[in-house]
Amino acid sequence: MKYIIVVGDGMADYPRPELENKTPLQYANTPNMDLLASRGEVGLVKTVPEGFAPGSDVANLSVMGYAPEKYYTGRSPLEAVSMGVDLTDVDVAFRCNLVTLSGEPDYARKQMVDYSAGEISSEEARELINVIESQLGTGDKHFYPGISYRHLMVWRGGPEKTALTPPHDISGQIVGEYLPRGDGSSELLEIMQQSYAILRNHPVNVTRVEKGLRPANSVWLWGQGKRPALPLFKDLYRLEGAVISAVDLIMGIGICAGMQVIKVPGATGNIHTNFKGKAQAALQALQDGADYVYLHVEAPDEAGHQGDTDIKVRAIEEIDRNVLGLIMDGLAEFADYKVMVLPDHPTPLSTRTHTAEPVPFVVSGKGSAHSSVQAYNEETATASGLMIPDGPSLMRRFING
Repeated sequence: MKYIIVVGDGMADYPRPELENKTPLQYANTPNMDLLASRGEVGLVKTVPEGFAPGSDVANLSVMGYAPEKYYTGRSPLEAVSMGVDLTDVDVAFRCNLVTLSGEPDYARKQMVDYSAGEISSEEARELINVIESQLGTGDKHFYPGISYRHLMVWRGGPEKTALTPPHDISGQIVGEYLPRGDGSSELLEIMQQSYAILRNHPVNVTRVEKGLRPANSVWLWGQGKRPALPLFKDLYRLEGAVISAVDLIMGIGICAGMQVIKVPGATGNIHTNFKGKAQAALQALQDGADYVYLHVEAPDEAGHQGDTDIKVRAIEEIDRNVLGLIMDGLAEFADYKVMVLPDHPTPLSTRTHTAEPVPFVVSGKGSAHSSVQAYNEETATASGLMIPDGPSLMRRFING
């Protein structure tokens, strides 16, 4: 038996007036997802436990079969693992976004123009983060470049409980009321303020502005936590697994879970990603002996954060055609298989941030019985009456059901 999960990050949404009052999932042309629905099981699953923020860290841990209540230690340390940064027991890792802020002299009065600095390239970002490390790195604080706008700061002996806000939660808002609060907040704010002074006229940003691109003129710190400790996936579920994703968070979970992490050339974490390459890599992993593949696509989530309806619909259609379509064709050669498709959490276009509502899932396998459901979306999942209380329960149902 081969198992594959396709996660369209943030794919779930609310009805939109510009989409004939349909959700992006309802509006998009998704013949492969709908085919699975007609030959399998559709329902809802609650991926975000009560009391947890609906981040991709919590939600993907849950979908991957790890109870966040038991295993979650913060977002950034998972990314640190993927980046090859070894954390000691006293290290606290922080996500360090490169963002675009408006130009008001008072930092607290600036606006969060773009949490991704125009999806800055990794090459440009590396140069900026290296400058930050050279000027703001100290004996107990260091900065590490990652992918695009997503980077890392490690503070030895740093605070864990500081109140910090994800920048994608405050797009278009004045940042003053979202600045760090609590333990270590003055030092974190000073780093952010100093980074603006360092980056605003850096040659990389001067060139970006000349090209009509948004400058990466500040770092924004959030998502802190300590080194995670996950049991191996194969010990929990008796399967040899592999993870395919373009983002360090998901790759970090995979590494911590002892799964093979497969990096696909051209995988970016946005709409300009190698959809087909991810599908081909998943099939190859199964052919090479993996029992289970977790294939994650970030593009719908990025579109949700940007409030871009057209791109979100396009991302869903790309997943259906160039990921799921290729996978279904390739799985035909295996003796037996099961496929599940779902988001980790909703990222509604109207709010441009994550929410914690249950998400729709569809599960189908080789030879699955035909069902009366003809489409996969939020409405059909709700109408099914099937509600799975948490991600680990869904994983057990997927593997053992």
